[in-house]
Amino acid sequence: MDDESTDSMFAPDVVQPAVDFLAFLADDGRALEFGVGTGRIALPLSARGVRVHGIDLDEASIARLRAKPGGDAIGVTIGDFASVRVDGSFRVVYLVFNTIMNLVTQGEQVACFENAARHLEPGGCFVIETMIPALRRLPPGERFIVFDGSPTHWGVDEYDVANQQLVSHHFDVRGDRAQKSSGLYRYALPGEFDLMARIAGLALRQRWAGWGREPFTNESTSHVSVWQKR
Repeated sequence: MDDESTDSMFAPDVVQPAVDFLAFLADDGRALEFGVGTGRIALPLSARGVRVHGIDLDEASIARLRAKPGGDAIGVTIGDFASVRVDGSFRVVYLVFNTIMNLVTQGEQVACFENAARHLEPGGCFVIETMIPALRRLPPGERFIVFDGSPTHWGVDEYDVANQQLVSHHFDVRGDRAQKSSGLYRYALPGEFDLMARIAGLALRQRWAGWGREPFTNESTSHVSVWQKR
């Protein structure tokens, strides 16, 4: 993030429920974050006494993590979290804020589940937080959904339904200039993730609409799912 202090992702009322949820699952065991980034979740989770390790490809983000208070307590492995191996086993492995969607093929996402399972101790849990694709909002023949609109930002998702992919377009207004950025993602419905988990030797334990354990319903726009290693 360009300015973490003002980004809503870093607000205490967003971060704290996730940290509480993960700290409860980790208990006195270790936690592994796939896509640790700048430590939005890993740092407060570590501050709770949980031993946290992270995997990430972006060395610039890891440098920012290291520069923060408590950053030296987070072990980090540079690499692809769908395949790279870390020594030891973990009570909980987790992916937050749609990070699973950065893997843009089904095969990569299956590999991610398998890699999580390899790192879990028996009875350990794999946790994913991700969106529910807004397919019900797509009229026939349309591809675009505006998901955010403000004086300083417009967000538009461009769906490729045939390939279960979307390109997320962001238009940011800074002063008298507008900047555009786009990213490719792969979405999946919860049932497909459950099948990936089964392939990896994991079984669904819980599914909620959010970190506060809100019930998951037909109207939920996201889910926090927990699979347990058999």
